[in-house]
Amino acid sequence: MLLLLLSALDPIHQSGKKDALYKENLLLRGCTIRNTEEAVGIVIYAGHETKAMLNNNGPRYKRSKLERQMNVDVFWCVIILLVMCLFAALGHGLWMFQYGDKRPVFDVLSPEGTNLSPIMSAIYLFLTMIIVFQVLIPISLFVSIEIVKICQVYFIHQDADLYDEETDSHLQCRALNITEDLGQMQYIFSDKTGTLTENKMVFRRCTVAGVEYSHDANAKRIAMYQEMDSEEEECMSHGGTLPRRDSVGSHQSARVLRSHSTKSHRRTGSRAEAKRASILSKHTAFSSPMEKDITPDPQLLDKVNDCSSQLDFMRLHSQPMSQLPSDLSDVFDFFIALTICNTVVVSSPNQPRQKVRMRFELKSPVKTIEDFIKRFTPSRLTSGSNNSSSSSLNRSSNKGGSSMQSCPSAESTLTKLNEEQSSSVMEHAFSPAPPSYDGKAFCTPEEGELRYEAESPDEAALVYAARAYKCSLVGRLPDQVTVELPHLGKLNFELLHTLGFDSTRKRMSVVVRHPLTDQITVYTKGADSVIMELIRPPITVDAGRRRQKKILCRTQNYLNLYAADGLRTLCIAKKVLSKDEYAHWLQHHLQAETAIQRREELLFESALRLETNLQLLGATGIEDRLQDGVPETIASLRKAGLQIWVLTGDKQETAVNIAYACKLLDPEEELLTLNADSQEACKLLLEESLHYIQAKFLCSSGDASAKDFHANVSSFEIYPSSPLSSHAASDSVHGLGLVIDGRTLAYALDASLEDTFLTVARSCRSVLCCRSTPLQKSMVVKLVRNKLKVMTLAIGDGANDVSMIQVADVGVGISGQEGMQAVMASDFALPRFRYLQKLLLVHGHWCYSRLANMILYFFYKNAMFVALIFWYQFYCGFSGSAMIDQWYLIFFNLMFSSFPQLISGTLDKDVSAETLQQLPQLYTSGQNSEEYKPYMFWMNMIDAFYQSLVCFFIPYFAYTDSDVDLFTWGTPITTIALLTILLHLGIETKTWVRSWFSPAGSFTAAAHVTWKDHLFSSFDLF
Repeated sequence: MLLLLLSALDPIHQSGKKDALYKENLLLRGCTIRNTEEAVGIVIYAGHETKAMLNNNGPRYKRSKLERQMNVDVFWCVIILLVMCLFAALGHGLWMFQYGDKRPVFDVLSPEGTNLSPIMSAIYLFLTMIIVFQVLIPISLFVSIEIVKICQVYFIHQDADLYDEETDSHLQCRALNITEDLGQMQYIFSDKTGTLTENKMVFRRCTVAGVEYSHDANAKRIAMYQEMDSEEEECMSHGGTLPRRDSVGSHQSARVLRSHSTKSHRRTGSRAEAKRASILSKHTAFSSPMEKDITPDPQLLDKVNDCSSQLDFMRLHSQPMSQLPSDLSDVFDFFIALTICNTVVVSSPNQPRQKVRMRFELKSPVKTIEDFIKRFTPSRLTSGSNNSSSSSLNRSSNKGGSSMQSCPSAESTLTKLNEEQSSSVMEHAFSPAPPSYDGKAFCTPEEGELRYEAESPDEAALVYAARAYKCSLVGRLPDQVTVELPHLGKLNFELLHTLGFDSTRKRMSVVVRHPLTDQITVYTKGADSVIMELIRPPITVDAGRRRQKKILCRTQNYLNLYAADGLRTLCIAKKVLSKDEYAHWLQHHLQAETAIQRREELLFESALRLETNLQLLGATGIEDRLQDGVPETIASLRKAGLQIWVLTGDKQETAVNIAYACKLLDPEEELLTLNADSQEACKLLLEESLHYIQAKFLCSSGDASAKDFHANVSSFEIYPSSPLSSHAASDSVHGLGLVIDGRTLAYALDASLEDTFLTVARSCRSVLCCRSTPLQKSMVVKLVRNKLKVMTLAIGDGANDVSMIQVADVGVGISGQEGMQAVMASDFALPRFRYLQKLLLVHGHWCYSRLANMILYFFYKNAMFVALIFWYQFYCGFSGSAMIDQWYLIFFNLMFSSFPQLISGTLDKDVSAETLQQLPQLYTSGQNSEEYKPYMFWMNMIDAFYQSLVCFFIPYFAYTDSDVDLFTWGTPITTIALLTILLHLGIETKTWVRSWFSPAGSFTAAAHVTWKDHLFSSFDLF
């Protein structure tokens, strides 16, 4: 159900004109409205018209690989049953034929009382034998498997090693029918951010106007957290800090020290930090002490203070802001951009949330050209209006009462336009600084520290970084952002437009009216790969042009160094619009907003028209720390024979460095980097890479292996489903890593190049896909799964990983800080990536081994019991008679042989958990399906028929020429067969500590039933 919100300030019908409603007006079910006093809305898309109902085609039913193999063997059981029934029918027909007209007295007559022909007798006997031999069809096997799987899931849930104390969460099994697939995985596709890393963004360093600020004290602070965590967990700390760079020239040695920086990036959290964070940020995400308490760089802090003091001096002397030095102006705009270019909501933990007061001084975003003309006039900056706005804001935040003010008419506003002077702009652009200002938290003492609620950890990290430099976000309204600066107090930026982030533009922008210059300013932040292309240095002033080129060049060098250190990079830029430029853009933007057709495309084009010719302000480096145990987990999974691919949207340099830190890439292995600008270039790169791999293989492995390699490649291209081709190249070629960016990946996934790309990728030890979109992630997983016919597992933590999780054979979601979308779409949910090791290597191995042995044992015991009755048909004229009492037939699957296999399928352990984790190579038995192969079914069936012959003929020869009755002779046969079946299970059982009582109990129950049966038989004789 959706709720369509209609703003009280923007009625649907105004002057007979209808305003458009967009997706921003939609409130999804379960959302919370904040900073809003009242709202008017209508309910739309309810009931069966919801997108969830319309798009719901039902959940994708996943069948395990073992279940698919079992279904084939069940079909063979049906064939064997039909053959046995057909053989018995032919034997009965021949037996009846030899009597001729003299039928035996026990012959069954027709409904008319006449004798049946041998052919009709054979047909009836065929149907009778289907009923008699029906136990051969393991119907109860499916029920037993479901019971065993439920028990296995229960014990997995009870594993204390899979419980995470930090998040107070444990593993969740959301799919009960594919637990055994966990023991047969061959390829793992993993996201990076939030999956391999903690998704706790910590501000590390930045560059402003071409000057780099290393933040050494901040690095020491993070190292201090590392030491505290290491002492508590009593383990060796592999953490550290980035190399200090006291000057610009020191950056030249960064590449030499990359091995140290990659090691230092392995910074993991601990339970101590989580406990501290839970106390301070119980209800707010992205607000742990490590993320919030940022130590500023002294040099940059001095510049911020110098800039604020000069602006305060210029305010007092009514000087224009253009007189501020360029470097200080860039510093000021840089932190203003960090503060307001986001969607962070400000709240206070000690008071109710701030409510929006309907004040017409703070109007809604611009809707018409007339509204634009009325807004952007000097009269808006009068002392009365500004003080009224500021005081109204203070009253609304400190009092619970409402303060409604009348709206000035359009005529009075136009009158003020002619009376006000533009010289009063600077004089009234500031609000006085609050007396309680302490440089850290800009709020009154009774309010407490402000709380920032961000959509992403990146936004929160940048806002906390700006606050560390005394540039604090203190309020946000739908059309206004309030920032507090030292010496200046509160500045109210009128928010005109917010161009949100999308995966295509890879940036977001805000259009504001600057309170100091009365200029329309666009602040933009985004990926460096797109922002750097939008920078245009000025062409009018030579000095300014040289300065911009110098800043651009230095910033790019620092971005490369940040990426080499494993930091997430963002570029900050701005653009000043004249009123004419803004009016021209606004006209087209309003047309796009009100368009009915192609609205999204028009809005996208409108954003592209605005975000051009930007001025570069600086860049930031944010650290996303690795989760605890990620390198060890990846190394262990590699030893288990699993191929690990990382699909991430991060920059290539950042992703490569993280891959080195988590041991996905080895420093000794050679990297194949594929970066192409066109499909032809991509094709050429793939062919060159394939030739290089073949040449490397030829040089290292000799002619015989080379022929095998070429044969495998050709067989893969002709027969993609060949099981031999799935591992041939990866087993033959070692020491290679593949790195491919998103653009090249889009070309490589084309139908004409996907086979070549897959041939190259499967020949490499590691594959790293950078700048990949959610759709590309799912396409890569689907390509590997369908072409190589291998078992795939996808793991992620965000909504962008849902498609990949759903496509894979097994989807694993991590319950992190990006919501529960990945968990809701997954088959298994983990608190941390490191728990994947035990889930696969231990529980996956156990589940597969237990179920495989249980299925084979089920086929064996049913076939052996049915074969006893089949051998007896040779001595009763294939009449369908049984020498076994009906009670034994009933209790055989119900009590005698059901409980032992259930206990064994739930509790049996072929190898201990410690051994499985110490020797990951044992996992390959599941990958190669060594526990359940097609020939094993036939071996069990042959063994069952052989054992049934022995169990049948030993009592037969023992009672030869005796006068015992039929059931007296059949009871020893049943007892011997049951004992053999239970002993067979005992031989197959690896762990007798837990399972010994089950076969013993079953045999005791059978003996008890036998004794009761003989007791009642003896009583009947008397």
